[in-house]
Amino acid sequence: MLVVSSREFRQNQAEYMDKVDKGEQVIVQRGKDKSYYLVPVSENGMYFTPEILERIKQALENAEKGNVTVVKTTKGLEKHLESL
Repeated sequence: MLVVSSREFRQNQAEYMDKVDKGEQVIVQRGKDKSYYLVPVSENGMYFTPEILERIKQALENAEKGNVTVVKTTKGLEKHLESL
C-alpha cells in the first residue's frame, strides 16, 4: 500500500493511476484529517470494497434465514436506527 501526499499525487497522477490499475492500493493524504483511497471504476460504474461486499453477503444470509426487522412507519424506522 502506498500513502502519498496530495501534492505528490498531483505531480505524478498518471504514475499512481497506473499503479492502481495494476492492483496496488494507493491512499492520498490531504492535510492531517483527510485521506482518499484510489480505486478504478468498473465497467458498470460501481465499486464495492471487500469489506462492503462481505457486509452485503452477511445481510443476504441473514435475510434468507429470516433474521430481519420489518419497519412499516417512519417512526418505526427512526426507532430501529436509534437502536443500532
